[in-house]
Amino acid sequence: MLGPATRAFAFVLALTLTACHATPRPPTTPRPTPVQQLQHDIDAILAAPALERSVWGVLVQSLAVRENPGGNDTLYSLNARKLLMPASNMKILTLAAAADRLGWDYQYETRLLAAGPIEAGTLRGDLLVVGSGDPSIGSRDGAATRVFDGWADELKARGVQRIDGRIVGDDNAFEDETLGVGWTWDDLSEGYAAGAGALQFNENTVRATISPGLAVGEPAIVSVEPVGSGLSIRNGLKTSASDARPSIEARRLAGSSAVTLRGSVPLGGTPAAHTLSVDNPTLFFVTVLRTTLIAHDITVGGAAVDIDDISDAPARDGTTVLVSHRSPPLSSLAATLMKASQNLYAETLLKTIGAVDGVGAASSGRMAVRAALQAWGVEDGGFIQRDGSGLSRYNYVAPQTLVTILTHIDRDDRLRGPFEASLPIAGRDGTLARRMAGTPAEGNARAKTGSIANARALAGYVRTADGEPLVFSILGNNFETPAAVVEQASDAIVVRLAQFRRH
Repeated sequence: MLGPATRAFAFVLALTLTACHATPRPPTTPRPTPVQQLQHDIDAILAAPALERSVWGVLVQSLAVRENPGGNDTLYSLNARKLLMPASNMKILTLAAAADRLGWDYQYETRLLAAGPIEAGTLRGDLLVVGSGDPSIGSRDGAATRVFDGWADELKARGVQRIDGRIVGDDNAFEDETLGVGWTWDDLSEGYAAGAGALQFNENTVRATISPGLAVGEPAIVSVEPVGSGLSIRNGLKTSASDARPSIEARRLAGSSAVTLRGSVPLGGTPAAHTLSVDNPTLFFVTVLRTTLIAHDITVGGAAVDIDDISDAPARDGTTVLVSHRSPPLSSLAATLMKASQNLYAETLLKTIGAVDGVGAASSGRMAVRAALQAWGVEDGGFIQRDGSGLSRYNYVAPQTLVTILTHIDRDDRLRGPFEASLPIAGRDGTLARRMAGTPAEGNARAKTGSIANARALAGYVRTADGEPLVFSILGNNFETPAAVVEQASDAIVVRLAQFRRH
């Protein structure tokens, strides 16, 4: 039996196919132009009963108008200037402004400074770790401490066998507030809601592996890696019957290191993984670094500390640089940001562009984004930005804004290549890997997805059946139908665009 989502999408496709292969009209009825037929077909997709209660904003424009000034620029428009929640389409605004302000070659630098002399293999003082926000350390490389392992080797090559003092994390390049404005409290324990700081390790997350106990009703077994997160786990998970589905819920309030796990895992089932955010990214960073140095036979006499928690912090003046580590360039970080829809990267970039003229703060980052986009012709009232990633439900963007930005990028040789390469490809990779496969959009459409409760978004580029480049923005809000139905309707629109021919 087909599920409700499948039935709804089948209906949407039926509408589309009916519109595309309708019975020929009588000779007295003018044949619709290809653009009129396209508009009719998209109207039919959005008119499906399953979408009745939802609100949509859609704008499709041709990018070929620059070669064909007399061409039809706008192919479809619905609520194009209305403000809707963009979810992760907010990352388009953040990355566009970051690329414009920082350049694709921009790299983050993390430095290890000796706050004292090195005598007979001993650093007589603290090791000061100064961060600038690099979000890529210890993430997505298969070994969380690989970078730290390399630092330990570099320190030993500099003759450091012992550190008398502490490992001090200097995160003052960014504001102290790590969380985004408008993030909901019940998201804060999740890995996708990790706060952004100037020192970041393993995307400021840990992996909780949850295994069933030996009998129904027994507590589940929880292990957390890497060690050093500072989180305290309150395990309320139980072992359920073998035929039950796993149900895991995590809760951590802002400013707390206590994580409460509730729910159940089935007896005999495979271990489940749950990604948790840490409360203090800086302390997590230096704690794991200290442990790694010790594992490499470097003795550390002092503790790992956050510079904000001590009154006798070492001054940077007079220190010696022992290690300087640079991140991959922004062009590489952008691929992780957009294809994986990595929220931490977006929040980091927002603070980074705000830090160009001072301390990195989300508020100054928002000002930088607005200044960049206004210079591109984006209407002042065309968006409301509260965070960099789109996790906040206080964000609003009009489809016209997204299309204006994407059009500018496509026409700017300095921005176009790396930006478009960072977008997920339909049916191939990223958040679109399983969408639009086997259709004319597969391998053709490049677009950023967006997903939060009751909001879905899709914006990017696609070529028509006769090779015409199009730019589109599709925003769906306020739906009570399964989210998969909304995504399938968005995909159906993009597929129809890929099938479109002007003649």
